[in-house]
Amino acid sequence: MKFISTALILFFFAAAGDSGFDDLPINKVQLIGSHNSYKKAIDTALFNLLKAKNPQAAVGLEYSHIPLPDQLNLGLHNLEIDVYADEKGGKYAHPTGLEWEAASNPPPYDPTGEMNKPGFKVFHVQDLDFRSNCPTFADCLHQLKTWSDQHPDHYPIYITMNAKDQEIKVAGFKVPEHFSTEVFDRLDKEILDNLGRGYLITPDDIRGQSPTLESAVLAGHWPSMKAARGKFIFILDEGGEHRDSYIAGHPSLKGRVLFTDSPAGTPEAAFMIINDPKGEGDKIREMVKKGYMVRTRADADTKEARVNDKSSFVAACASGAQIITTDYYYKSTFFPSEYSVSFDGGTYMRKQ
Repeated sequence: MKFISTALILFFFAAAGDSGFDDLPINKVQLIGSHNSYKKAIDTALFNLLKAKNPQAAVGLEYSHIPLPDQLNLGLHNLEIDVYADEKGGKYAHPTGLEWEAASNPPPYDPTGEMNKPGFKVFHVQDLDFRSNCPTFADCLHQLKTWSDQHPDHYPIYITMNAKDQEIKVAGFKVPEHFSTEVFDRLDKEILDNLGRGYLITPDDIRGQSPTLESAVLAGHWPSMKAARGKFIFILDEGGEHRDSYIAGHPSLKGRVLFTDSPAGTPEAAFMIINDPKGEGDKIREMVKKGYMVRTRADADTKEARVNDKSSFVAACASGAQIITTDYYYKSTFFPSEYSVSFDGGTYMRKQ
């Protein structure tokens, strides 16, 4: 008899356990995901320089993540990806912070020259917090597609996205390209070109024949977990001008790839980003009860982890928000702390 590995046994048990979610609509499942999921640690010399100049800001950046496929293998079902537009390529190929890293002999940055190619780039803060497990958005999407192809029956993976174009007024720092409707058109195209329509649940899929996306959501038109197997759902975590630019020309997000963080009472309302589960727990519960999907946070800026405070996570669980993000599915490797986030039994998904 051939040896059966422990990993294979665990895979079979996990698959059997997963089937208990099949008949639930996706808005009746609560899951844990990661925040700034692509982020690598800031190099030591650069971090020490930042800490000397602005200690409070620096400690909020003192975290990192394992590669995206490893997070998905762990059982996380939500990732967050920040994108910067780079239509011509090369804008972010030589971060200013590389000069400050030199003192600690850091690993090479972009040794294959991917940052010189046109297309969206993925990192946290230009010229300061720029190391990423997938520096280009195309690379992130290829990693997601490869993982999905290797796990074709996976439950839906939610990808929240920030469109980054804030200028930092420091000499030598790159000025990001503004996210206009046309830039968002390119973002949609990059997702379709590198991941593919067949891997997606889009606003059109949820709206169906309903007059608006919101009316479909309020009528409970979310798919079952079984029907959503093998799919990704992208959400634009932006309001104001960015949200307006993405919606422009696409009422109820017709033809768009991403859902938006749109308020109740608008045609595009489906997903909402409500990040304070302690202060806005009642609002989250109200939105969830009506049928919307809500993303909230268990921790932010390393604050909860440093004092092992799980009160926000407890509030997030109790709020009913379907997506709870954390920087700490593992304990910190940067400072002593017992803080980490999971549901009972060390799982990252549970029934509402």
